[in-house]
Amino acid sequence: MTQLAMKNLPEMQDAVEQKRPIPYKNLAVGAFMNIFQVTTLGQPMEVLKTHLAANRKDTLREACQKTWTRGRIPAFYQGLIPWAWLEASTKGAILVLVSTEVEYQARTKFNASPTMCGVLGGIGGGIAQSYLTMGMTTCMKTVEVTRTKVASEGAKVPGSMETFFQILREKGIRGVNKGVNAVALRQVTGWSSRIGISRFAEESIRSVNGKDKGEKLKFGEKILASTIGGALSCWNQPFEVLRVEMQSMKNDPTRPASPTIISTFKHIVVTSGIKGLFRGVVPRIGVAAWATICMVGFGDTVKEMVNRK
Repeated sequence: MTQLAMKNLPEMQDAVEQKRPIPYKNLAVGAFMNIFQVTTLGQPMEVLKTHLAANRKDTLREACQKTWTRGRIPAFYQGLIPWAWLEASTKGAILVLVSTEVEYQARTKFNASPTMCGVLGGIGGGIAQSYLTMGMTTCMKTVEVTRTKVASEGAKVPGSMETFFQILREKGIRGVNKGVNAVALRQVTGWSSRIGISRFAEESIRSVNGKDKGEKLKFGEKILASTIGGALSCWNQPFEVLRVEMQSMKNDPTRPASPTIISTFKHIVVTSGIKGLFRGVVPRIGVAAWATICMVGFGDTVKEMVNRK
C-alpha cells in the first residue's frame, strides 16, 4: 500500500503543480463585449458624463440640449470612432483576461472569498488596462467632446486624427497620455468595486434564494447583481472629474498650466466647490451599470459558452 502511494506521488504532484492554460479566448470575448457596450448605450452616456464634468455649471438637461445642438444624434457618439472603439477593444480584452486569471489564482491558491477574488481581479485588470491602453484613448475621447468644433474666420475645423497628430507634435507622447494617473485611480477603484460588489451581490442573491455556494445564477439574477455592482461603484466619481479636467481642451485660463492630481483637485474645489467633484455622476451610474452588465453579467455568460467549445 505504501509503495503504491509512493509510486503515485509524483503523478499527484504533477497534477497539483500543472498550471491551468490561460484562456486566451477571453481576449476576444472582452473586446467584443466592450465594443458592444460602448456602441449601444455606453458612448452617449459617456459624452454627457464628460460634458458635465468639464462644464460643471451645466445641468443634465442643458448637457443634453447642448449636445443635441452640436450635431443631433451623431453628437452623442463623438469620439466613438476611432478612439472609443480602440479603447474598448484593447481595454475590454485586457480587463477580462487579467481579471479572470487573477480571480482564478486568488480562488485556487489562497481560497479567497468570491468578493475578495472580484476585488483583486478588478484591481489587476484596472491597473493593466490603464497603463497599457487607456491613457491615450481616454485622453483623445475627452478631447473630442471638449474641443471646440466652431471654425473661426472661415478656418477649417481639424478632424479627429489631425488633432491627435497636432497634440503629438506639440506635446509629445505625454500630451496624448495626459491624466493617465487619474485614469489609473479611476479604473482601479472602479473595476475593483464593480466586480467585487457584483460578486458580493451574487452571493447575497444565492443566500436569499437558498442556493448553494457556487451554484449558477439565473440570467436575470446575474444582471441584477451586475447592475448593483455598477451603480455602487460610482462612489469614485471625484477621480473621473479629475481625469476629465486634466484632459479637457476647454478654454479655462484659471486651470493649472501643468496640472497634477493635487493641483487639479484644488482647482475644482475652488471653482466649483465639493459638489463639483461629483458632477456627471448620474450619467456615470448609467455608464457603469451598463458596462458591468456587459462585462460581468453578459461577459461571464459568453465566456462560459466560448470556453465550452
